[in-house]
Formats: sequence, structure tokens, C-alpha cells
Amino acid sequence: MKIAFIGLGNMGGGMAANLVKAGHEVRAFDLAEAALAAARAAGCTTFASAREACAEAEAVVSMLPNGAIVKQVYWDAVIGHAPEGAILMDCSTIDVATAREVIEVSEAHGYQMVDAPVSGGIAAAAAGTLTFMVGGSAEAFARAEPILAAMGKAVIHAGGPGTGQAAKICNNMLLAIHMIGTCEAFAMAEKLGLDPQTFYDIASVSSGQCWSMTSYCPVPGVGPKSPADNGYQGGFAAGLMLKDLKLAMEAAAAVGARVPLGEHARAIYEDFARENAAVDFSGIIRAL
Repeated sequence: MKIAFIGLGNMGGGMAANLVKAGHEVRAFDLAEAALAAARAAGCTTFASAREACAEAEAVVSMLPNGAIVKQVYWDAVIGHAPEGAILMDCSTIDVATAREVIEVSEAHGYQMVDAPVSGGIAAAAAGTLTFMVGGSAEAFARAEPILAAMGKAVIHAGGPGTGQAAKICNNMLLAIHMIGTCEAFAMAEKLGLDPQTFYDIASVSSGQCWSMTSYCPVPGVGPKSPADNGYQGGFAAGLMLKDLKLAMEAAAAVGARVPLGEHARAIYEDFARENAAVDFSGIIRAL
């Protein structure tokens, strides 16, 4: 299948490469020449513009920084330039309202589209083990699923348009809360005289166990290898976690949901990200 891939950053580059490995013809575009060079090395055909990449494409996948850029790309380069009937998949993490608007406009122009944000981070993007949370009609999901499956370990239909984004921001709000709690517990345990490995051995098989502890431990040398073992580099940047928490707070305000812990997590990450935006989000332990 001819697939246009727009946005070849830390996540998109690995995702596009996995589509090539799955046998697809990937027509790639990014504003950064280094990203284009990496895509060519992975077997993609690169283009000078997003419009050119979308021409003749049977499917379009986008992985972009924010909702404003998603709208710009779809208005200027995808809608009316990709062949009518192409399946469109936006894997960016953006606000629910924008996701629904882009899908509505795309469908009005004869396309089927899903919002399909991901969980898993850079390593999972490269390994093809992402989880996709997909919003859209049942028909659009059926067309998108085999393409997304080439880049992930799980592709889950969340519901109608925008529900993929809803699932993503709720999940990441929960993750931020869990990580802060995990970091607080390890910091307090150490001050109380507990060895971090000993506390891990106890808590990881007790009621305090959570993914932030057993799969992504914020303490170097404890648990499976994580960004903590690499100076808190790689993984999921604190600035991106802050972006997702802001989206979650906007969504909560829009529907009148009470999220006091989510709001507190946003404030903590906002303080941390002022000087540590590129640091992995588990590095919040250094602020405690």
C-alpha cells in the first residue's frame, strides 16, 4: 500500500520505518532534513512537501506536535490532495475538539479518518510495540487497524471520533499521578533508612505496585532498565508530559470533571519542566 507519513520526529521516524518493514511503500515528509535522511536510510521515499507525499497515497499517517499544526497540515496538504477515499490516521496527541473537527471536515470531503494517539514512547515506536488508542467510526477503524498494527502491539477501538485522544490524555494523567507518587515513596523510604532495592522488592509485590515502579522505575539500578539508568535521557520528556497534562486539564474543564490530583500533577510538572523539559518525566524524583 502507498502510505504518506507526515512528521518524522523521534516517534514518527521509527513508525515510518516499521511500515516499510511491513512491506508498504512509504511516502515521507518532514521539515527537518536530518529526519528525511533517516527516513531514506530506512527505505522511505521522501518528498519536498507534504502535498507531494500525499499525492497518490492510499493512506495518510501523521505524527505532529500540536493541534494547530495538525489542522494546518490537513487543511493545506492532505484534504483535497490525497486521493478521495484514502484512509487518514492522525497519531498526534492533541485536544479532543480539534481531533473531532479534523475528522468531521475530512469526512465531509469524502475521506474516512481516525484519531489514533499512541502510548509507549520512542523505544516502542522503533520496536513496533506501540499501543494505539483509536477514535472513529467502525468502518474507518477496520481500514486503519491493519496499518496501525504494523507499528504496534495493540490497536484498540476507543469509540467515536475524538475518543482516542480522550483515552490518551486520561491515561497520561493517571501515569503522571502514579509517577509522582512512586517518586515520593522512594524518596521518603530512603530518608527513613530503607535501601531502594529493598523497598522495590517489597512494594513491587505489594499493594503499592504500579507500572511506574515495576516497568519504569525512577531510581537508577533498580528494576528493569529505564531512562533513570541513562541519566534520565530518552523515554518520555517532562515537557511532553506537561503538554498532555495541560490537554487533560482543558478537557476536564470542558466537561466539568473534578481532577484535583491531575491539576496538582500539572503544577508539579510545570515547575519541573521550566528547566528540565527535555529530561525524562521520571526525573521528577530529582525535584523531591
